[in-house]
Amino acid sequence: MLPLVIESWIWYMLVVLVILARYVSRWLLLGSIKRFQIGDGVMLVVLGFYSVLVPVMNIISNLDSNLILPKDIPLLTPSSINDRIRGSQLTVVVEQSMIVTIWGCKVCLLLLYSKLTVGLTYRNMVKLVGAYVLLSFIAMEILYFAVWCRPFTQMWAVPVDNIQCSAAINHLATNAFFNISSDAMMLCIPLPILINSQLPRTKKVILCTLFSLGGFVIICAILNKFYSFNDPFSPMWTYWYIREASTALLVANLPMCWTLMRRLFNLRSFMNNSSEHESNTSHQAPIPLANLEPNAVTGNRDKGWWEGGTAGRLYRTKSGEHIIGSPGMNLNHDIDRYRKQLSLR
Repeated sequence: MLPLVIESWIWYMLVVLVILARYVSRWLLLGSIKRFQIGDGVMLVVLGFYSVLVPVMNIISNLDSNLILPKDIPLLTPSSINDRIRGSQLTVVVEQSMIVTIWGCKVCLLLLYSKLTVGLTYRNMVKLVGAYVLLSFIAMEILYFAVWCRPFTQMWAVPVDNIQCSAAINHLATNAFFNISSDAMMLCIPLPILINSQLPRTKKVILCTLFSLGGFVIICAILNKFYSFNDPFSPMWTYWYIREASTALLVANLPMCWTLMRRLFNLRSFMNNSSEHESNTSHQAPIPLANLEPNAVTGNRDKGWWEGGTAGRLYRTKSGEHIIGSPGMNLNHDIDRYRKQLSLR
């Protein structure tokens, strides 16, 4: 296994590269930084906290904290106490940086899902999960700062009067419950929409695999809490903190990079019709224009659904919910086909 300092900085460079690709892609898509949206601002804040998490985690991996066995308390010296106080204070910084990073990624994904589900019943689910994420963050922070360890300065006292100020068992359990449960809820939003969409099978698999990386985020969350509870003196929890935060950032940013990938590799729009899709849909009846929702026929059709454009929004017909593609599988294509079929009658 790689040392933490090497693995963590590899993760960091990869994440920063993907986030830079996200912002370049957004700039190419929107044409101006002034047109960036809320999710882009939130991700910038998240990157700031992640940039604190990685170096501080490497510092505390070489320091002791106020988590100490009772038999070792008599062995404390003024020098070791000062080192443990510093390590404990930095542990608070790491924990808060981790929380903001993870919950910030949840917010960015929910904003993405909100665009994806415009006009659909799934949008109510997004709102409910969003409320749960917000309330869980508020509840967890109130408990962390005002309940579990009183007074809060005991968080870096050496030795502590309350084991919750060093082992933080209640906080870790609360964090694990809210984090894992909200991630599981968020996994249930995009997958059924993609599975039921009209995208070609290959593209469905690609997108489903991307969003399923959220499952790995859940595994990381479980493992970092497992090591925190089972062997708190082991450094393994530090590895899984970095892995969880880094994977969460990748999941939240990779879907936003498609515009740049198209420019770099001269790719067609992700929503473009493939020949396979054309052959599968050529026999279908024309789509009555009256059945299309009004908001599905406006906006920039060059944008994918994950980038805020109507080109990839789901729309509803009498036969079910579909994705409007771009530019090959776009509304103009359906209108022309509909008119041609009418002229042949």
